[in-house]
Parts: sequence; C-alpha cells; structure tokens
Amino acid sequence: MLDLERHSAQEGWDTAPKLYALVESAELRRAEPELAADLNLPEDADTLAALEQPALPEGDAVEEALATIAWPEAVAGCALVIERVVLPPDAEEEIPEDEKEAAAWAAGHPKREDVRMVVGVLRDGTRHSALRLRRHDADDEVLVGPDLVPALAEALVATFEPDEPDERP
Repeated sequence: MLDLERHSAQEGWDTAPKLYALVESAELRRAEPELAADLNLPEDADTLAALEQPALPEGDAVEEALATIAWPEAVAGCALVIERVVLPPDAEEEIPEDEKEAAAWAAGHPKREDVRMVVGVLRDGTRHSALRLRRHDADDEVLVGPDLVPALAEALVATFEPDEPDERP
C-alpha cells in the first residue's frame, strides 16, 4: 500500500479515485508473460502486482460502484486510492443539508483536512492502509496500519464475497 501511495503522490493531489487488482506475480507471469515482462517482475520474487482498473466514478458514487464489482479467481486482492475531505467532529452539526452546498461549505471550511487514503485487502480478509495528509505531504509522514479506514476496507472485502442467490419462491 505504501508503494501505491507513493506512486499516487507523484501524480499530486486532486486526482480521481483509482482501483487496482492485486495479482500474485507468479500468476501474472503464468497467465500474462508479456505484461509481467513489461512490469519488470523478477522471475524469482513472489510479490503482488497492482494492476490499475478502469476509472471509477467520483464522489460518493465510488462506494456504490464497489458494490457492483466481482473479481475473477486469479485476483488475490484489491486496493483503492481515494482522496477525501475530513472535518472535525464539531463541524458535523453545521453541514448544510443540500449536497452541493455541503460540498462547497466543506471545501471552504478552515479546519478541513485533505486526506489521500490507500486501502488494500486480500481475499482472506487481510488488510492494510496508508494515509497522507495534504498538510503533511512528505513520504516520511505517511501513516500506515491495518485498520486506518475500516469502513472502506469492509467495502473492498465485500467485492470478494459471492453474490447472494435470489431467494424468490
């Protein structure tokens, strides 16, 4: 996740969300040898390769889009890079009800915090996250840990759960 965060940091702030499929390098070398060669995957290393997926919608629609995703068996995990504005808890009472007004209000709030979140999960539920605050925009100030963004990690884990069968009589 730290590698994905640093890659995203090179692109700067105010970027669209990005979803990645995490594929074991051995599987990628077997199934797509040319792609593995293009990515310079070492022959003897067993790592995860992050393969960028088609663009996701922006805003709150990202969570809705995640609910529609299903991965093939070859995908060992997935990761999402997304930016959000975070406000202090005391600001929640002041947020306008209208969605567009709320977005503009949050963007201008003096205590707002811009955060880039990178959350990755594996099929077995293993998760890891990296967070960068815009006001602390340095590689040595990135926060890392397994449970920094639990709701987003749960949404990503759900992309690996089998669809519920339709139980109509």
